[in-house]
Amino acid sequence: MPLVPHPQDTLAVVAHAANDVRLDRVPLPEPGPGEAVVRIAYGGICGSDLHYWRHGAAGESVLRSPMVLGHEVVGHVERAAVDGSGPAVGTPVAVHPASPCGSCDRCAEGRENICPRTTYLGSAARHPHTDGGFAALRVLPAARLLPLPAGLPPRTAALAEPASVAWHAVARSGEVRGRRVLVTGAGPIGALVVAALARAGAAEIIVTDLHDRPLGVAEGLGATRTIVATDLASVAALGVDVAIESSGSPAGLAAAASGLRRGGHLTLLGLVPAGDIPAPVASLISREITVAGSFRFHDEMTAVLDALADGSLPTEGVVSHVLPVHQLAEALATAADAARSGKVLLDFTGPDAG
Repeated sequence: MPLVPHPQDTLAVVAHAANDVRLDRVPLPEPGPGEAVVRIAYGGICGSDLHYWRHGAAGESVLRSPMVLGHEVVGHVERAAVDGSGPAVGTPVAVHPASPCGSCDRCAEGRENICPRTTYLGSAARHPHTDGGFAALRVLPAARLLPLPAGLPPRTAALAEPASVAWHAVARSGEVRGRRVLVTGAGPIGALVVAALARAGAAEIIVTDLHDRPLGVAEGLGATRTIVATDLASVAALGVDVAIESSGSPAGLAAAASGLRRGGHLTLLGLVPAGDIPAPVASLISREITVAGSFRFHDEMTAVLDALADGSLPTEGVVSHVLPVHQLAEALATAADAARSGKVLLDFTGPDAG
Protein backbone atom coordinates (compact mmCIF):
# COMPACT_ATOMS: atom_id res chain seq x y z
CA MET A 1 0.00 0.00 0.00
CA PRO A 2 1.53 3.38 -0.95
CA LEU A 3 2.31 5.82 1.83
CA VAL A 4 -0.03 8.76 2.27
CA PRO A 5 1.82 11.90 1.12
CA HIS A 6 3.41 13.73 4.04
CA PRO A 7 1.66 17.09 4.67
CA GLN A 8 3.80 20.17 4.21
CA ASP A 9 2.26 22.05 7.13
CA THR A 10 -0.23 21.77 9.97
CA LEU A 11 -2.44 23.95 12.16
CA ALA A 12 -0.78 24.94 15.44
CA VAL A 13 -1.17 27.23 18.46
CA VAL A 14 1.77 29.63 18.27
CA ALA A 15 2.92 32.17 20.88
CA HIS A 16 4.53 35.18 19.21
CA ALA A 17 4.82 37.56 22.17
CA ALA A 18 2.93 38.67 25.26
CA ASN A 19 -0.80 38.80 24.48
CA ASP A 20 -0.15 37.45 20.99
CA VAL A 21 -1.05 33.77 20.59
CA ARG A 22 -2.37 32.74 17.18
CA LEU A 23 -3.62 29.80 15.17
CA ASP A 24 -1.00 29.51 12.42
CA ARG A 25 -0.03 27.07 9.72
CA VAL A 26 3.47 25.85 10.54
CA PRO A 27 5.82 23.57 8.57
CA LEU A 28 5.63 19.86 9.33
CA PRO A 29 9.12 18.38 8.89
CA GLU A 30 9.74 14.94 7.50
CA PRO A 31 10.25 12.52 10.41
CA GLY A 32 13.77 11.24 10.89
CA PRO A 33 14.85 7.79 12.13
CA GLY A 34 13.21 7.08 15.48
CA GLU A 35 10.50 9.70 14.92
CA ALA A 36 6.77 9.21 14.38
CA VAL A 37 3.96 11.46 13.25
CA VAL A 38 1.21 11.83 15.85
CA ARG A 39 -2.26 13.19 15.17
CA ILE A 40 -3.09 15.13 18.32
CA ALA A 41 -6.55 14.63 19.86
CA TYR A 42 -6.49 16.75 23.01
CA GLY A 43 -4.11 19.21 24.63
CA GLY A 44 -4.38 20.50 28.18
CA ILE A 45 -3.69 24.19 28.79
CA CYS A 46 -1.09 24.51 31.55
CA GLY A 47 -0.06 27.46 33.69
CA SER A 48 3.13 27.83 31.66
CA ASP A 49 1.07 28.17 28.46
CA LEU A 50 -0.92 30.95 30.13
CA HIS A 51 2.30 32.70 31.19
CA TYR A 52 3.65 32.66 27.65
CA TRP A 53 0.30 34.04 26.47
CA ARG A 54 0.01 36.82 29.04
CA HIS A 55 3.64 37.70 29.70
CA GLY A 56 5.71 36.32 26.84
CA ALA A 57 7.65 34.31 29.41
CA ALA A 58 7.24 31.49 31.92
CA GLY A 59 9.55 32.24 34.81
CA GLU A 60 13.04 32.63 33.38
CA SER A 61 12.04 31.12 30.01
CA VAL A 62 11.48 34.13 27.73
CA LEU A 63 10.10 34.01 24.19
CA ARG A 64 12.71 35.12 21.68
CA SER A 65 10.93 33.79 18.61
CA PRO A 66 7.50 32.27 17.81
CA MET A 67 6.92 28.91 19.52
CA VAL A 68 4.20 26.26 19.38
CA LEU A 69 2.69 25.91 22.86
CA GLY A 70 1.62 22.81 24.77
CA HIS A 71 3.12 19.83 26.56
CA GLU A 72 0.02 17.97 27.82
CA VAL A 73 -1.04 16.10 24.68
CA VAL A 74 -2.51 12.78 23.58
CA GLY A 75 -3.38 11.42 20.16
CA HIS A 76 -2.70 8.46 17.93
CA VAL A 77 0.18 7.42 15.70
CA GLU A 78 -0.48 8.59 12.15
CA ARG A 79 2.85 7.40 10.76
CA ALA A 80 5.13 5.03 12.67
CA ALA A 81 8.90 5.45 12.89
CA VAL A 82 10.60 4.02 9.82
CA ASP A 83 13.19 2.24 11.95
CA GLY A 84 10.47 0.14 13.60
CA SER A 85 10.83 1.73 17.02
CA GLY A 86 7.85 2.91 19.00
CA PRO A 87 4.14 2.20 18.63
CA ALA A 88 2.46 1.07 15.43
CA VAL A 89 0.18 3.13 13.22
CA GLY A 90 -3.19 3.76 14.87
CA THR A 91 -1.97 3.26 18.44
CA PRO A 92 -3.48 5.77 20.88
CA VAL A 93 -0.65 7.37 22.82
CA ALA A 94 0.19 9.84 25.56
CA VAL A 95 3.24 11.97 24.87
CA HIS A 96 6.05 12.23 27.42
CA PRO A 97 7.15 15.82 26.82
CA ALA A 98 10.74 15.56 28.11
CA SER A 99 13.81 14.47 26.16
CA PRO A 100 16.76 14.23 28.59
CA CYS A 101 20.32 14.00 27.34
CA GLY A 102 20.85 10.48 28.70
CA SER A 103 24.54 10.99 29.41
CA CYS A 104 24.91 13.43 32.32
CA ASP A 105 25.34 12.51 36.01
CA ARG A 106 21.67 13.21 36.78
CA CYS A 107 20.53 10.90 33.99
CA ALA A 108 22.94 8.22 35.28
CA GLU A 109 21.30 8.56 38.70
CA GLY A 110 17.85 7.99 37.22
CA ARG A 111 16.84 11.62 37.78
CA GLU A 112 16.30 12.61 34.17
CA ASN A 113 13.70 15.19 35.20
CA ILE A 114 16.49 17.45 36.49
CA CYS A 115 18.89 16.79 33.62
CA PRO A 116 20.36 20.21 32.80
CA ARG A 117 20.24 19.51 29.06
CA THR A 118 16.64 18.28 28.91
CA THR A 119 14.40 19.73 26.24
CA TYR A 120 10.68 19.97 26.99
CA LEU A 121 7.79 20.43 24.61
CA GLY A 122 6.53 24.00 24.50
CA SER A 123 9.47 25.46 26.41
CA ALA A 124 11.44 28.64 25.71
CA ALA A 125 14.16 27.68 28.17
CA ARG A 126 16.55 27.19 25.24
CA HIS A 127 16.96 28.87 21.91
CA PRO A 128 15.96 27.70 19.38
CA HIS A 129 12.86 27.00 21.47
CA THR A 130 11.34 23.53 21.68
CA ASP A 131 7.99 23.62 19.90
CA GLY A 132 5.12 22.08 21.83
CA GLY A 133 2.34 19.70 20.99
CA PHE A 134 -0.62 22.01 20.33
CA ALA A 135 -0.80 21.10 16.65
CA ALA A 136 -3.02 18.89 14.55
CA LEU A 137 0.03 16.84 13.54
CA ARG A 138 3.34 16.62 15.36
CA VAL A 139 6.63 14.85 14.60
CA LEU A 140 7.85 13.36 17.89
CA PRO A 141 10.46 10.90 19.18
CA ALA A 142 8.89 7.45 19.04
CA ALA A 143 10.54 6.58 22.36
CA ARG A 144 8.47 9.29 24.09
CA LEU A 145 5.13 7.87 22.97
CA LEU A 146 3.37 5.75 25.59
CA PRO A 147 0.53 3.50 24.38
CA LEU A 148 -2.69 4.00 26.31
CA PRO A 149 -3.94 1.04 28.34
CA ALA A 150 -6.96 -0.69 26.84
CA GLY A 151 -10.17 1.16 27.57
CA LEU A 152 -8.58 4.44 28.67
CA PRO A 153 -10.30 7.28 26.78
CA PRO A 154 -7.89 9.83 25.25
CA ARG A 155 -9.77 12.66 26.97
CA THR A 156 -8.98 11.12 30.38
CA ALA A 157 -5.43 10.31 29.28
CA ALA A 158 -4.93 14.01 28.51
CA LEU A 159 -4.46 14.41 32.27
CA ALA A 160 -1.53 11.98 32.36
CA GLU A 161 1.15 14.68 32.23
CA PRO A 162 -0.16 16.86 35.10
CA ALA A 163 -1.10 13.72 37.04
CA SER A 164 2.51 12.53 36.67
CA VAL A 165 3.71 15.86 38.07
CA ALA A 166 1.40 15.35 41.06
CA TRP A 167 2.46 11.70 41.47
CA HIS A 168 6.12 12.74 41.51
CA ALA A 169 5.43 15.39 44.18
CA VAL A 170 3.76 12.84 46.43
CA ALA A 171 6.77 10.53 46.02
CA ARG A 172 9.07 13.44 46.93
CA SER A 173 7.09 13.85 50.17
CA GLY A 174 8.20 10.55 51.68
CA GLU A 175 5.85 8.04 53.26
CA VAL A 176 2.38 9.59 53.33
CA ARG A 177 0.34 6.52 54.27
CA GLY A 178 -1.46 7.16 57.54
CA ARG A 179 -0.21 10.76 57.75
CA ARG A 180 -1.89 14.14 57.83
CA VAL A 181 -1.16 16.19 54.71
CA LEU A 182 -1.86 19.80 53.76
CA VAL A 183 -2.15 20.81 50.09
CA THR A 184 -2.06 24.54 49.41
CA GLY A 185 -3.66 25.36 46.06
CA ALA A 186 -6.41 23.23 44.49
CA GLY A 187 -5.96 24.04 40.81
CA PRO A 188 -5.63 21.09 38.42
CA ILE A 189 -2.20 20.09 39.78
CA GLY A 190 -3.27 20.47 43.41
CA ALA A 191 -6.45 18.50 42.74
CA LEU A 192 -4.42 15.68 41.19
CA VAL A 193 -2.07 15.79 44.19
CA VAL A 194 -5.14 15.16 46.37
CA ALA A 195 -6.12 12.17 44.21
CA ALA A 196 -2.58 10.77 44.39
CA LEU A 197 -2.45 11.26 48.16
CA ALA A 198 -5.76 9.48 48.62
CA ARG A 199 -4.51 6.60 46.48
CA ALA A 200 -1.31 6.47 48.55
CA GLY A 201 -3.28 6.12 51.79
CA ALA A 202 -2.92 9.52 53.48
CA ALA A 203 -5.07 9.51 56.60
CA GLU A 204 -6.15 13.15 56.37
CA ILE A 205 -5.90 15.54 53.41
CA ILE A 206 -6.56 19.21 54.10
CA VAL A 207 -6.75 21.53 51.10
CA THR A 208 -6.70 25.32 50.81
CA ASP A 209 -7.69 27.55 47.91
CA LEU A 210 -9.15 31.00 47.33
CA HIS A 211 -12.15 29.72 45.34
CA ASP A 212 -15.10 27.45 46.07
CA ARG A 213 -15.05 25.47 42.81
CA PRO A 214 -11.57 23.96 43.17
CA LEU A 215 -12.23 23.19 46.83
CA GLY A 216 -15.33 21.26 45.79
CA VAL A 217 -13.34 19.31 43.21
CA ALA A 218 -10.73 18.50 45.85
CA GLU A 219 -13.42 17.13 48.16
CA GLY A 220 -14.65 14.86 45.38
CA LEU A 221 -11.13 13.49 44.89
CA GLY A 222 -10.47 12.65 48.53
CA ALA A 223 -9.89 15.82 50.55
CA THR A 224 -11.15 15.30 54.08
CA ARG A 225 -11.28 19.02 54.90
CA THR A 226 -11.08 22.26 52.97
CA ILE A 227 -10.12 25.72 54.19
CA VAL A 228 -10.43 29.04 52.41
CA ALA A 229 -6.85 30.19 51.88
CA THR A 230 -7.41 33.54 53.58
CA ASP A 231 -8.17 31.78 56.89
CA LEU A 232 -4.53 31.84 57.92
CA ALA A 233 -5.23 31.14 61.59
CA SER A 234 -6.95 27.83 60.80
CA VAL A 235 -4.08 26.78 58.53
CA ALA A 236 -1.45 27.68 61.14
CA ALA A 237 -3.27 25.60 63.76
CA LEU A 238 -3.18 22.38 61.71
CA GLY A 239 0.19 20.89 62.69
CA VAL A 240 0.28 18.43 59.77
CA ASP A 241 3.03 15.94 59.03
CA VAL A 242 3.47 16.90 55.37
CA ALA A 243 2.62 19.99 53.33
CA ILE A 244 2.66 20.11 49.52
CA GLU A 245 2.70 23.66 48.16
CA SER A 246 0.84 23.62 44.83
CA SER A 247 -0.27 27.23 44.37
CA GLY A 248 3.02 28.65 43.12
CA SER A 249 2.54 31.79 45.20
CA PRO A 250 4.64 33.25 48.04
CA ALA A 251 1.47 33.37 50.17
CA GLY A 252 0.86 29.67 49.55
CA LEU A 253 4.43 28.85 50.51
CA ALA A 254 4.12 30.77 53.77
CA ALA A 255 0.81 29.09 54.56
CA ALA A 256 2.16 25.61 53.83
CA ALA A 257 5.12 26.22 56.13
CA SER A 258 2.90 27.57 58.90
CA GLY A 259 0.62 24.53 58.84
CA LEU A 260 3.42 22.04 59.53
CA ARG A 261 4.24 20.46 62.87
CA ARG A 262 7.80 20.63 64.16
CA GLY A 263 9.93 18.15 62.27
CA GLY A 264 7.48 18.06 59.36
CA HIS A 265 8.15 17.86 55.63
CA LEU A 266 7.51 20.59 53.05
CA THR A 267 7.39 19.78 49.33
CA LEU A 268 7.60 22.73 46.96
CA LEU A 269 5.69 21.90 43.78
CA GLY A 270 4.08 25.11 42.52
CA LEU A 271 6.52 27.21 40.51
CA VAL A 272 6.83 30.59 42.21
CA PRO A 273 7.77 33.71 40.24
CA ALA A 274 11.39 34.00 39.11
CA GLY A 275 13.79 35.84 41.36
CA ASP A 276 13.98 36.15 45.12
CA ILE A 277 10.81 35.85 47.17
CA PRO A 278 10.21 36.14 50.91
CA ALA A 279 10.14 32.84 52.81
CA PRO A 280 9.87 31.99 56.54
CA VAL A 281 13.36 30.52 56.66
CA ALA A 282 13.97 31.17 60.37
CA SER A 283 10.85 29.21 61.27
CA LEU A 284 11.83 26.37 58.94
CA ILE A 285 15.21 26.16 60.62
CA SER A 286 14.02 26.35 64.23
CA ARG A 287 11.32 23.73 63.64
CA GLU A 288 13.68 21.45 61.64
CA ILE A 289 11.39 21.33 58.62
CA THR A 290 12.66 19.16 55.79
CA VAL A 291 12.23 20.91 52.44
CA ALA A 292 12.19 19.16 49.07
CA GLY A 293 11.69 20.57 45.61
CA SER A 294 9.57 18.68 43.08
CA PHE A 295 10.09 19.37 39.38
CA ARG A 296 8.17 17.70 36.57
CA PHE A 297 8.58 13.88 36.62
CA HIS A 298 10.64 11.07 35.11
CA ASP A 299 9.11 7.65 34.39
CA GLU A 300 5.96 7.97 36.47
CA MET A 301 3.67 8.40 33.47
CA THR A 302 3.39 4.66 32.76
CA ALA A 303 2.13 3.98 36.29
CA VAL A 304 -0.15 7.01 36.08
CA LEU A 305 -1.74 5.78 32.85
CA ASP A 306 -2.40 2.40 34.48
CA ALA A 307 -3.94 4.10 37.52
CA LEU A 308 -6.13 6.28 35.31
CA ALA A 309 -7.24 3.19 33.40
CA ASP A 310 -8.14 1.11 36.45
CA GLY A 311 -9.85 4.02 38.21
CA SER A 312 -7.56 4.06 41.24
CA LEU A 313 -6.52 7.63 40.39
CA PRO A 314 -9.82 9.51 40.09
CA THR A 315 -10.07 12.69 38.04
CA GLU A 316 -13.72 13.69 38.31
CA GLY A 317 -14.13 17.43 37.96
CA VAL A 318 -10.52 18.18 37.10
CA VAL A 319 -11.40 18.83 33.44
CA SER A 320 -13.93 21.65 33.45
CA HIS A 321 -14.04 22.60 29.76
CA VAL A 322 -13.28 21.00 26.39
CA LEU A 323 -13.21 23.55 23.56
CA PRO A 324 -12.41 23.20 19.85
CA VAL A 325 -8.99 24.57 18.99
CA HIS A 326 -10.64 27.22 16.82
CA GLN A 327 -12.08 28.69 20.02
CA LEU A 328 -8.52 29.34 21.21
CA ALA A 329 -9.15 32.83 22.61
CA GLU A 330 -12.10 31.61 24.67
CA ALA A 331 -10.13 28.58 25.87
CA LEU A 332 -7.21 30.70 27.09
CA ALA A 333 -9.47 33.20 28.84
CA THR A 334 -11.41 30.38 30.49
CA ALA A 335 -8.26 28.61 31.68
CA ALA A 336 -7.00 31.87 33.17
CA ASP A 337 -10.12 32.22 35.36
CA ALA A 338 -9.38 29.94 38.31
CA ALA A 339 -12.71 30.75 39.96
CA ARG A 340 -14.73 29.05 37.21
CA SER A 341 -12.42 26.60 35.50
CA GLY A 342 -10.14 23.68 36.18
CA LYS A 343 -8.22 21.99 33.41
CA VAL A 344 -9.24 23.29 29.98
CA LEU A 345 -8.63 20.95 27.05
CA LEU A 346 -8.19 22.00 23.44
CA ASP A 347 -9.93 19.58 21.08
CA PHE A 348 -8.03 18.93 17.84
CA THR A 349 -10.40 16.21 16.58
CA GLY A 350 -12.74 18.41 14.55
CA PRO A 351 -12.87 18.14 10.75
CA ASP A 352 -11.38 21.64 10.33
CA ALA A 353 -8.52 21.16 12.81
CA GLY A 354 -6.01 19.86 10.28
